[in-house]
Amino acid sequence: MAKSANYIAQEVEDKWYSYWMKHDFFHSEVDDREPYTIVIPPPNVTGILHMGHMLNNTIQDVLIRRARLKGFNACWVPGTDHASIATEAKVVARLKEQGIDKADLTREEFLKHAWDWTEEYGGVILDQLKKLGASCDWERTKFTLDPAMSKQVIASFVDLYNKGLIYRGYRMVNWDPEAKTTLSDEEVNYVEKQGNLYYIEYKIEGSSETLTIATTRPETIFGDTAICINPNDERFTYLKGKKAIVPICDRVIPIIEDTYVDVAFGTGCLKVTPAHDENDKMLGDKHKLEVIDIFNDDASLNSFGLHYQGKDRFVVRKEVTKELEELGALVKTEQHLNKVGTSERTKAVIEPRLSDQWFLKMQDLVKPAIKAVLEDGDVVLHPKKFENTYRHWLSNIRDWNISRQLWWGQQIPAYFYGDGKEDFVVAETLEKAVLLAQEKTGKNDLKTEDLNQDSDALDTWFSSWLWPMSVFDGLNDPENKEFKYYYPTNDLVTGPDILFFWVARMIIAGYEYTGKRPFKNVYFTGLVRDKQRRKMSKSLGNSPDALKLIDDYSADGVRVGLLLSAPAGNDLMFDESLCQQGRGFSNKIWNAFKLTQSWEKDISIAQPEASRIALAWYASKLQQTLVEIEDHYEKYRISDALMSTYKLVWDDFCGWLLEIVKPAYQAPIDINTYDAVISIFEDNLRILHPFMPFLTEELWHTIADRTPEEALIINHWPKTKTIDTTLLNDFTFATEVVSGVRTIRKEKNIAFKDSIELMVLNQENRTGSLDTIIVKLGNISEMKNVDAAVDGALTFRVKSNEYFIPMEGAINVEEEILKLEEELKYTRGFLRSVQGKLKNEKFVSGAPEQVVVNEKKKEADALAKIETIEASLLSLK
Repeated sequence: MAKSANYIAQEVEDKWYSYWMKHDFFHSEVDDREPYTIVIPPPNVTGILHMGHMLNNTIQDVLIRRARLKGFNACWVPGTDHASIATEAKVVARLKEQGIDKADLTREEFLKHAWDWTEEYGGVILDQLKKLGASCDWERTKFTLDPAMSKQVIASFVDLYNKGLIYRGYRMVNWDPEAKTTLSDEEVNYVEKQGNLYYIEYKIEGSSETLTIATTRPETIFGDTAICINPNDERFTYLKGKKAIVPICDRVIPIIEDTYVDVAFGTGCLKVTPAHDENDKMLGDKHKLEVIDIFNDDASLNSFGLHYQGKDRFVVRKEVTKELEELGALVKTEQHLNKVGTSERTKAVIEPRLSDQWFLKMQDLVKPAIKAVLEDGDVVLHPKKFENTYRHWLSNIRDWNISRQLWWGQQIPAYFYGDGKEDFVVAETLEKAVLLAQEKTGKNDLKTEDLNQDSDALDTWFSSWLWPMSVFDGLNDPENKEFKYYYPTNDLVTGPDILFFWVARMIIAGYEYTGKRPFKNVYFTGLVRDKQRRKMSKSLGNSPDALKLIDDYSADGVRVGLLLSAPAGNDLMFDESLCQQGRGFSNKIWNAFKLTQSWEKDISIAQPEASRIALAWYASKLQQTLVEIEDHYEKYRISDALMSTYKLVWDDFCGWLLEIVKPAYQAPIDINTYDAVISIFEDNLRILHPFMPFLTEELWHTIADRTPEEALIINHWPKTKTIDTTLLNDFTFATEVVSGVRTIRKEKNIAFKDSIELMVLNQENRTGSLDTIIVKLGNISEMKNVDAAVDGALTFRVKSNEYFIPMEGAINVEEEILKLEEELKYTRGFLRSVQGKLKNEKFVSGAPEQVVVNEKKKEADALAKIETIEASLLSLK
């Protein structure tokens, strides 16, 4: 047996992670065992480890390590996402620092810079996950832009296009002027912002009449192509058939009529800007209005903005307001609370914009996904409350805008051969596109140089929605043995914020391409917040450095700290004291083992009865806890599973078992008890391992020199045995008696080294079978039954039994009398103070009702305490 040393977490963690990697314990190959598969929610390739990643990946690691111990062929596939918008933004920013403008580069030149960035930063977060103990199958690491992964994404696009589900349309889209790309509706967050309502006066052509329009966006007047009134609004009958003049630009526009106009909002007149508002676009189409786009792709004004050309929209808003005021066209300004769309990724204010984009029809695609979750239970969401969100999103789904005006990503496989909107073909490769174009046009002389590929890239989510299939090459080769073995996967652990972006879409894709679910269970973690309930973020400066936490508290300590208060779907209020508690638990386990190693073993002495009973009790307690733990895991209550394990080890093993079997000072322990304790300790390590992998593996090899084949990570879960419920109940009763004895010892300052006598009245619920436990833990010199109450003794009750400790010899009577008299004096003074308040009519009538109630309770408690102290003094005198 190896000799135990002080526990130095950093050394231990580096040692055992290297050991696990060296012996390929994380790697999985197809065999005859039942598989257990998890695919990682791929973090952004640009990312670094934050608290959300820590929580999410700790839970995944707990599940995968437990699966290994349960005998499954456990496979956890890691990887990263190319994150089109985020990564391109970072590359563009770095190029700008180098004095390079993206617009001056070819696509190939820009992509070289992007790949350089990825090579430099791409593996950072995965390396950081190793510090946490993540036991991913690193040999299977995927990147969403790997050639095999991209091939599947392109194949998916072509397939869906050929099925008539993907189409190209000129639509109003959400434009992110910072990222300079379109976004899907789900990538737009609506935020309430305080703005203004501007009342602008328009002249009526050929008369001195005017009309006033209220708008939140005066800068868009340059795109006005009509004024709309409600035909039923009698206030504006005089305007019918007339034309208005737009201030500043002096454009003459028609006044149209439509019941769409809300007569109660603003002035009842609506300026129509078809290029910059979805509803205005519908009005424009209906009334065949001109469409004038006034913005550049960065939301600065173009030439239609006249002397404001090149200026930012928000700068123009202020300057236009001032000019309108100078022209006498600004009637008034009012404050107005408005919901403003912002980019989920860049936080920029979204600009509605007309654009040619690619869309995926969703109405039919979602039907199997709705059925799987909400009707059949084929996919289960944990907690169940997220079904409502899932139902709402999928029941109100719109066609998915899958194209992005970016270069970093899978380039859309559409090839244009002419100037018309329909002059394109869709194919996996340029060579196939040429053949399709020749077939479509009848021009057999078309060559590759005659075709131009669409410059847009696909939405990153269109790549990652294939993730559980694509990591096993499922779309390239559906019959490959790995895909058939590992898919469908078992569990997915992710955040509720991407339920629609990713989870729902993976379910949709799974049924579309395989007819099967992509995973059985989805465990939603909560958001990690600070003590003030604020979401952790770099901008708030409230997010701790994840790696520093590991350095300070150990990986095991941080894992335990995160999970102790991380119930599924509920936010975690993070506090570093949780990690301190986790580190404290590590120290408790380590010191418990060191205690066992300090005992001298003797093969010649018999096993004490107290030890025999305690070992039998703990065996049943362990089995009872295993049943609890299994139930918690089954219901994805990972925090509860840890808490059950924590209590078993801290309270039952360290607090009770070791105290009972511990030999007297400088006395040896019998070998049977020692061996049983070590065997129990090993079972504890098995159920602790998923939560605390490093400490448990270190102790496992410290207990005995073991071969790699005997490593804890690939050992087995504790075996199921019978539970002696009678013994468990009797032991609980005995511990309550011991607690009563300990309480009196503490209150009366009776040292544990001083033995005491214990008398018991009323034997109804006492078998006496565990008296040896009580005698040892209470240092009882004699324990006997009595027929009546013992006068002048200290007493406590456990259920219907009353226990007495004779004071003679147990306490110093004179010291106890002085202590009680001092306590009585203090309590009487406190009572006078409280009663003084209650006799004060001004206080009673003026104070809040609850304050008066609290004071009355203090009075009652003080009276009761005085009565108890006086009774104790009477018994002593």
